[in-house]
Amino acid sequence: MRPVFDVLIHAPTRLRITAALAAVDGADFSAIRDSLGVSDSALSKHVKPLSEAGYVNVTKTVIDSHVRTSLALTSKGRKAYRGHIESLRELTAMGEAEASPVGNDDAL
Repeated sequence: MRPVFDVLIHAPTRLRITAALAAVDGADFSAIRDSLGVSDSALSKHVKPLSEAGYVNVTKTVIDSHVRTSLALTSKGRKAYRGHIESLRELTAMGEAEASPVGNDDAL
């Protein structure tokens, strides 16, 4: 997996959405909304660009005359999420390496 910083995923709410969806095959819109503690409109606002980029599938089904919306990461979305997380790991490792004194025994 090649680390690639993904600006689309990096927005905090979108990162939380992709993280939640990466752990499952799919989830109800309401379950993601509740786990993130956001409104329907806020979640919709962040899901839309993820869907347009091909990262998230949005599926609407009618059950007992109620529309049920499900969300799932696509394979493209999973790859982008993993690449973004790997990029963040590299960034944090660089920061930790810069913060560590090299050759200074007094630091121990």
